[in-house]
Amino acid sequence: MEEKRECCSHKTKERSEKEYKDLIHRLNRIEGQIRGIRGMVEKNAYCTDILVQVAAANAALNSFNKVLLANHIKTCVTRDIREGKEETVDELVETLQKLMK
Repeated sequence: MEEKRECCSHKTKERSEKEYKDLIHRLNRIEGQIRGIRGMVEKNAYCTDILVQVAAANAALNSFNKVLLANHIKTCVTRDIREGKEETVDELVETLQKLMK
């Protein structure tokens, strides 16, 4: 029987002010894009116009993931490997597999 896993770990990370502001800025833009898409649906916009905006929101989310993943590798993963926590590599591989579905 497989053990049940929670969606998120209980680990936390201290982020620099610059990293924090960049991530929040990106999320705010994505949130605005999603609200814009909702508005388009509410106003009965043409399907392809909505699809183009959804593609843009997906690209923004992918960009967010790339930035966050790069920061994670450069900080958390590197630190853990230096400290001998090899299980972090397995965690990273598992995360990459989830991202690539």
